[in-house]
Amino acid sequence: MKANLLTTVVIASTCILAGCNNPEPEQQKNMEQQTPLMTKKATDAPLWLEEVEGEQALTKVNQWNDTTLEKLMADKRYQQYFDAGLEIVNSKDKIPYGTYRGGYVYNFWQDEDNVRGLLRRTTLDEYAKAQPKWENLLSIDNLAALEEKNWVYKGSKCFEGNYDRCLISLSNGGKDSVEIREWDHSSQTFLEEGFTLPEAKTDFNWKDINNLNIATDWGENSLTESGYPYIVKTLQRGQPLAEAKHVFSGEQTDVGVFPFSVKLGEQNLNMLVRARTFYESEYFWLPDDGSEAKQLPLPSKVSVEGVFKGQLVLSLNQQWSPTGSQQTFESGDLASFDLSHWLEKQQIKNLQLLYHPDQRSTVDGVSISANKVVLTLLENVKSNLYLYDFDTKWSHVKLAMPENGSMSVSSVNRDSDIIFVNQESFVAPDTLFKVDVNNLDITEIKSIPARFDASNIVVEQFQASSKDGEKIPYFVVRQKDIKYDGSNPTLQYAYGGFQVSLKPSYSGILGKNWLEQGGVYVLANIRGGGEFGPNWHQAGLKTKRQVIYDDMIAVGEDIIAKKITSPEHLGIMGGSNGGLLMGVMYTQRPDLWNAVVCQVPLLDMLRYHKLLAGASWVGEYGSPDIPNEREFLEKISPLHNIDPKGDYPSILFVTSTKDDRVHPAHARKMAYLLENYGHDFEYYENIDGGHSASANLRETAKRTALEYTFLSQKLMD
Repeated sequence: MKANLLTTVVIASTCILAGCNNPEPEQQKNMEQQTPLMTKKATDAPLWLEEVEGEQALTKVNQWNDTTLEKLMADKRYQQYFDAGLEIVNSKDKIPYGTYRGGYVYNFWQDEDNVRGLLRRTTLDEYAKAQPKWENLLSIDNLAALEEKNWVYKGSKCFEGNYDRCLISLSNGGKDSVEIREWDHSSQTFLEEGFTLPEAKTDFNWKDINNLNIATDWGENSLTESGYPYIVKTLQRGQPLAEAKHVFSGEQTDVGVFPFSVKLGEQNLNMLVRARTFYESEYFWLPDDGSEAKQLPLPSKVSVEGVFKGQLVLSLNQQWSPTGSQQTFESGDLASFDLSHWLEKQQIKNLQLLYHPDQRSTVDGVSISANKVVLTLLENVKSNLYLYDFDTKWSHVKLAMPENGSMSVSSVNRDSDIIFVNQESFVAPDTLFKVDVNNLDITEIKSIPARFDASNIVVEQFQASSKDGEKIPYFVVRQKDIKYDGSNPTLQYAYGGFQVSLKPSYSGILGKNWLEQGGVYVLANIRGGGEFGPNWHQAGLKTKRQVIYDDMIAVGEDIIAKKITSPEHLGIMGGSNGGLLMGVMYTQRPDLWNAVVCQVPLLDMLRYHKLLAGASWVGEYGSPDIPNEREFLEKISPLHNIDPKGDYPSILFVTSTKDDRVHPAHARKMAYLLENYGHDFEYYENIDGGHSASANLRETAKRTALEYTFLSQKLMD
């Protein structure tokens, strides 16, 4: 079940962002001609940089790459950091995270021998052993070699009840667009008569073993302005894609329309969500008799989490007073109602409050097993797990997990009460628990050894006062014997958008290549994220976004005031939406940092909605086509606020040619301007890897080594 379908389909990620190019309306052309900021500076960054694989663009990219690689790889620390990172990512003793279904634990494994990865499975009993015996199913390395393709595995979706039949998603070089093929685990083959869908940003659900509901690129004018499908059709086994039966259409101005299913007792209900904006959706039920889709009576800012004992569970991102009810639910609440009654009568009955957060708590995850709803809650940015059950009312107990950092449910299945829970902290390596939520049995089954020496590391949590007085929490991870004289090299990390929560997590590469070298790490839980629920996120939407940047600045100023560091030794890092944050920090407070690592960023905020999936993020950033929102975007857009004569810190841009989510032109155009103005910058564009730059583990080690070499040069030397 897609707990937060828009996050799953559109973000990502990270994080978060995706795409397709969009024709430019005449109104926008006129507006650009009338805007002073769009005359000189925009033309200084030529649009040929937006040609992803254009010869002129890649020639410039390769020049920048060569210069940066020569400079950073010549530093003896680069090889040290690369070797350490490669050893960590290729380690044989990392946890083989898996999903449990149909009696097997399925795992996708990558190491130095399986660079692209190996899909495999084992039994639950065998999985609990230190060295499980695995049944190898599909080698992506072998498939790529056989077909001479740059395949990257993007996951599989298997038919419930017969988990051997799966639709495998394969990406060319790590793009979000995938080719989909039907695979049979039992025979370990792609089925000759199986479902095959060409490369596109496709979403689907199994109606039954012989039928799919599909949203994909159906041809001309079948994608939204954001590059996602808005037309859903039903495809029968053996039927050509062109003969699929139309089920539902949204509009091209939507973000997209995506099919999914929920299970009500033994009945599989076909559903779809129409995302009008990134945060506003309509949910529909598709009756089996082929009659018209019926819209559920839900508020626009809501996520359907699934069905439990007949109750449709909802996560609310706004206040809701259902028609005909005396109850009012608040933003951040979990609520439910009797789905069977609604299907029969189209009336809401037995409306229930499942969970209500306080000001410093929020729902971090909702998982539904056979007999329990598992809530992962963030309480002052610390994780706890609660098990909920339903009779005539909801009841719950706290799961007695060891209190040792962040927790997440890594595997859950509605056909079983066995879940896997991962636990980690800044200094405690990942530990995996098998939990039977029905009898409360908790068993530690996997853990990784320490990747760095944390014996001298301490973790503290502080609060900084932002410009408007809001208290912004942040973590400081440091060696216990540092001197408070402003000399400590410090890396501050943040994201600040799309209701994404940043929690304490274990990173062997960060520990080995930064903390062990004497570096301090700061994680800032700024607004725009989800650490304290929907209101924490919505405080920084659109033209209110400056509070996010004020929060980041406040944390930086606070650690300087504590003499943990100083501007000379303070660097910042962020990716995707966090890359935009880095760009704004670079232009708004260049005096506060000495190094900026800007990963897969948005930087041109006056054209972002025309690049790949940019139109889908208008609900987050605002639209350049709306005058007051454009006026604000002009003020924050990093590309349009560079002072040719300004005094700026060094900045390293990291992006990917194959990123079809956030266009590499953002980084290209800003690098182009900085080069013209004579400002110091480094640039590295990975040819493969997509938005997360994760096509292979060796590339991950290379990218991180470049980043930590850059930071060491600027903050330690």
